Amino acid sequence: MFELKRLSSEEIPAALEKARHYRLLNEPSAAESICLDILEVEPDNQEALVIIILAMSDRFNRDYAVGDSQIQNYLSRITDAHEKAYYTGIVYERRAKAYLRKGSVGSEETIFELFRQAMACFEKAEDSPRSADTKLRWNQCARIIMRNKLAPREKSYDFDFIE
Repeated sequence: MFELKRLSSEEIPAALEKARHYRLLNEPSAAESICLDILEVEPDNQEALVIIILAMSDRFNRDYAVGDSQIQNYLSRITDAHEKAYYTGIVYERRAKAYLRKGSVGSEETIFELFRQAMACFEKAEDSPRSADTKLRWNQCARIIMRNKLAPREKSYDFDFIE
């Protein structure tokens, strides 16, 4: 239908600035669109990958369909292991918070597991220059779990066995 207009390499720094700006304005779809344009020119642009991951996870609370496979695709392209762990943790944390806000009955165990996954990712990233960030995020997840009295599933199977 339409042929999208391609950015030049020289336009990427300004486009990154715009993407950051739209995220701050709480316009994640605009930031995501800009990052898609950047990644079309520079598929491994680490800053664009981070912004698109954050923009997509910003939408969890808005009931937009954001597929985990889409986010996983971008997470897999982050080259620094600590950064990958950190942003994976953020995705888990945001997904857990979105479920918690929706207040779905019976999802407490799922929410707990999502927070624990986030915490495990933050622990992996703890040896990075973001060590203070990872500790602060880990503590926030722990406080949310404790405040909401979230707990793991008591049994690992869904059906009781008849003996």
